[in-house]
This record gives sequence, structure tokens and C-alpha cells, in this order.
Amino acid sequence: MNKSTTTGIYLTLALLITWFAAFAQENPAVIPLWPNGAPGFENRRNEPELAKDYWVKNIHNPSLTVFTPPAGKANGAAVVICPGGGHRLLVYTAEGIEPARYLNELGVTVFVLKYRLGRDTLSPYKIDVHARQDGYRAMRLVRSKAAEYGLDTNRIGLMGFSAGGEVVDMVALGDGKGDAKAADPVDRQSAAPKFIIQIYPGPLYIPDVVPANAPPAFLLAANDDPCCAVPVVSLMQKYREAKVPIEVHLYAQGAHGFNMGKRSKLQSISTWPQRLADWLADNGYLNPASKERKKILH
Repeated sequence: MNKSTTTGIYLTLALLITWFAAFAQENPAVIPLWPNGAPGFENRRNEPELAKDYWVKNIHNPSLTVFTPPAGKANGAAVVICPGGGHRLLVYTAEGIEPARYLNELGVTVFVLKYRLGRDTLSPYKIDVHARQDGYRAMRLVRSKAAEYGLDTNRIGLMGFSAGGEVVDMVALGDGKGDAKAADPVDRQSAAPKFIIQIYPGPLYIPDVVPANAPPAFLLAANDDPCCAVPVVSLMQKYREAKVPIEVHLYAQGAHGFNMGKRSKLQSISTWPQRLADWLADNGYLNPASKERKKILH
């Protein structure tokens, strides 16, 4: 085989790899949380979701949509995102896809969770039962796929916006231990995130006491948010009492639902994602070998 032929083969392979990477970004994989549907509701798994503009609802087959970093950027970190929407719908574009793409650029592999909605029209689900169950299962499923996606299990986090923050609280501040005797190997995995990100989290399911083994947290909201400034202050105080690392950003203006800040005219709000990027970097979540990360682990 001559040199020109070899060069041509390598160029073709490089192009194929680039094409597959681009295809994966534009056509993300969707992984059902349970192969046969949610326990007790298997007969509803084939009911179609309803989606329009920015939202998705009528979710009966909860799932994870996988957003992978551009080729060569993945660093082993992962985040499961729980979009908000008041448990009536999911603000899927602005609080799912957009933060996923932002985190992808930081090298983070993202799994956007479509969880069951307890306040959807004629919903058979309860927030504190089924949304919680979906959150636990999502974390366990991602952990079970760590090798497949090249993930560091010490750097898998959980992020929530608004009502999605309530799902985060139920999962991250609850008992995330796996069941060693579970028939399904996924359920043997731990559901405990190694860090959490809360963007104007809702007020429900904040425990009276944050456990000493709670994951480090990044919290952000606007002080003029009538819903979700108070939960941030409450969580901050409870974290401080538990002596667990926490970073809080409480902006003077911004109200509720500013998403990733793209549509805000406020400089502080439009640039808030950089504060998250700084926190992730400073705490070593973007670097598997960083000294900062070792300090957190030890």
C-alpha cells in the first residue's frame, strides 16, 4: 500500500468520525428509563408525548436524551438535567437542550431527563412518588452506562431548573443507596450525585436538615423571584449548618424562568452560565486529575 493510499484511508476515517460525531449531536440517543415502561404503567409506554414550541408533556415512558460533547472534548464529567415546568410540562428546549449544549462545550456529557408530571392534565402520577422514582432511576441508569460513555463515576452530577430542582432535592438529599439484592442490575447502582446544580429551584421537598454527606452544590436565582429565591436561601443555610460546600449567586433582578439567560437584557443574568463554568472548573469537575477535585474527595 503506497503512501498516498494510506493517507487517503486516514482522511476518510477522520471524515467518518467527524460525521458520526456531528450526527450524534444532531440526533441524540434516547434511552427509556425502563426497557418495558415505568413499573406499574407499562401499558402506557407507547402513548405519544405532546410537544409544541418550547415544551413537552404527556410523558408516560420516562427517558434520558443523551447529548455528547464535540469530538475530542469529552472529559468524563456528566450531568443529568431535570427541566422545570411546574410538573405540568417540561420546558424542554430552554431548560434541557440549551443547558445541555452549553455543558457539552465544557466537555460534559449530558442526559436530559423527561420525568413523569404529577400536575399534567388527568395525570395518574404523584410528584413525590413517580417524579422521585424517575430521578433515582435516571441517576442509576447513567452510572450503569459509565463505561459505555466514558464517564468518571466520581463526576456525575444532577441539575434542576424550577420544578426540576424539586426532583433534584428529592434525589440528592434523600437515600440514594442501591439495592444490592435487586433483580435489575441498574437498581443495584447508587443514585447519589457527586454534585448538584440548582437554578431557581422550587420550594418543595427541601429537607429539614441537609445530611452531612450531601453533594456539594451550586445555587443560583434572582432575589425578585417570588417563587424560588427563598428556597435558595433556605438551602444555603441548611448546607452551611451541615458544613457541606456550597456556592450561591442571588441576583437583584431577573425574576423567574430566565433559563440560560439568552433572552435577558440584564448583563448579570445573560452571563450567569459563566459562573457555573467557573465553579465546575474551580472544583475540579472538568478535570479528572485536578488537585482541587482530590481535595473534595478527601
